[in-house]
Amino acid sequence: MGRDLDRRRVITAVPAIALASGATGLHAAEPVSLPVPPLTFAMRLHVLIGAPRELGMVDGVRKRIIPITGGTVDGPRLTGKILPGGADWQSIRADGTADILARYAIEASDGTIISITNPGYRHGPAAVLARIAAGEAVDPALYYFRAAPRFEVAGDGPHAWLGKTIFLCSAARYKDHVRLDIFEVG
Repeated sequence: MGRDLDRRRVITAVPAIALASGATGLHAAEPVSLPVPPLTFAMRLHVLIGAPRELGMVDGVRKRIIPITGGTVDGPRLTGKILPGGADWQSIRADGTADILARYAIEASDGTIISITNPGYRHGPAAVLARIAAGEAVDPALYYFRAAPRFEVAGDGPHAWLGKTIFLCSAARYKDHVRLDIFEVG
């Protein structure tokens, strides 16, 4: 019993002794700063949308579904079309922030089907959001609309890079479509 107690004291004291002695272990070889990842333009999406379908208040948040009816994909890394049948599921918070989760599919120019899940946020001054809701074309610099799309695609095809790359996008909402400029994070 006495030996077990002594062993426990030594085991619990070792981390404290290491910290007190200034031992840093693996941290000593770390670089001073990590590289800032560059953004490279990959593609532009024009996602056609239908009229919002209101679900009403759910757990204190306004919910709505916006159907995705088609669109185009153009860019140096991918071209194709947006397939109809997807949707943008939105939760509108009391402060007007739209918590967005869009899910739809792309058919690349070579026929490959690619799934996209795109979570993001849109918010801004109430007057600006009201203009967007009224269908006005509003300068995207007046509000925040960003997302982080993820792609699902066959791992052995020409578009496999989409399924293992991080992307960010800047977006703008228009009356009948959403424009997404998607950037690859290097």
